[in-house]
Amino acid sequence: MQHAFGYIQDGKVFLKGFLGRPDREIGEVKGDEASTILYFETRYTQLQEKVAQLKSSIEENQNKGSFLMKLIHLKESLSTSDALGDFTLLIAQLEEKEAFLSEIIQGNRSKNLEIKQVLIQEAIEMQASTDWKDTTEKFKELKLRWIKTGPVEKEVHEEMETQFIEAVDFFFEQRQEFYDGLALQAEENIKVYEALLQQARAAHDLPDARMAFDISKRIQKEWKNAGKVPAERRQPIWDEFSKLNNRIFSRYKRTLNPGPEMPPREVLRKIEGMVEELKKLAHQPTSQEITLRAKTIQEDWKKLPMHKPKEANLPARSYQFFMDIIFEKAFLEKLAHTKYVDFDDKTQEEQNQIKASILKDLLHRDQGELETMQNNSDNFRVETADFEMMMKKKLSSLKRKIDVKNYVLKQLSPRN
Repeated sequence: MQHAFGYIQDGKVFLKGFLGRPDREIGEVKGDEASTILYFETRYTQLQEKVAQLKSSIEENQNKGSFLMKLIHLKESLSTSDALGDFTLLIAQLEEKEAFLSEIIQGNRSKNLEIKQVLIQEAIEMQASTDWKDTTEKFKELKLRWIKTGPVEKEVHEEMETQFIEAVDFFFEQRQEFYDGLALQAEENIKVYEALLQQARAAHDLPDARMAFDISKRIQKEWKNAGKVPAERRQPIWDEFSKLNNRIFSRYKRTLNPGPEMPPREVLRKIEGMVEELKKLAHQPTSQEITLRAKTIQEDWKKLPMHKPKEANLPARSYQFFMDIIFEKAFLEKLAHTKYVDFDDKTQEEQNQIKASILKDLLHRDQGELETMQNNSDNFRVETADFEMMMKKKLSSLKRKIDVKNYVLKQLSPRN
């Protein structure tokens, strides 16, 4: 049986060759020959509809070039499609559209080439900028424009991508080196701030108010020239540093206006009275009343003359020791209640055991700090006598803290 575009022979259906292609078997007769021919004609009609739909999509869409690969795949599939019809016509229609799309794509790629050349030039002009914040935003916008710009010819694609990426990478690598340098410098600067804080602490503990004031003035001037660090790291150091210097200044100011003169014997008598009372308070169980009384005695101490008689040196040390015991016990009581909400429900023996355990941990920390300071004292050494004195004062203060804790620990121990 013959057909305009094929035939049936020996129960098999053939498509006549077209565009230089040989005849090709496309199926077998199923049922009768007429219905078989109709089946393969219907398949061709479906292909016609696909071609028509694709042509319509190309006409209706602005981004016509995006249909090129779909068109090529459809055209290639026609050469192997099992159907009966005028494939030469369909292929001709697709080739006409392919030429149309290729021309559009070529024009777009020329435009894309011009746009990308401009973007590369902009990137090269900005790559050496040190206005890190503003230029970073500009590069983000530039990269977005690059991504949105369509492709260029394959021959120049790789070269242009390399030029653009190199310019972008150069800027961000320079920026990273800059911020890495800042981070390293900040670490060095923070060490300076910490060393100044260390000096402020030691100056605060000096008995000589004038010497402490002179050191305070010097280290505050050094603080101003210490360099930049992130605010969140500098602020805690500054908070303590400024408080210490304010206290140093207040103490020095009081020495300039010491108030009425007090006979040395009267000073010694008052100090001995304070020590005697503090000693009694230090041996009693801690309470809010005892702590408040100790603070009142502190205020009375501040009213004494700055320059005390030599005979007051020993009782003055006792004053500080017993005052520290009272506040250490109050702090220990507060810490125990914080860690154990049912602390008050426990027996006295259990309470003492809890306090002793907490105190041992604090004591271990202080002993470690003292050992570290003794081993590394050279790291903080400055070629000035006042700083050497400050370091000795700091070591003495740490030793006193350890003695105080040991004293309180002994009070908590069960009696034999």
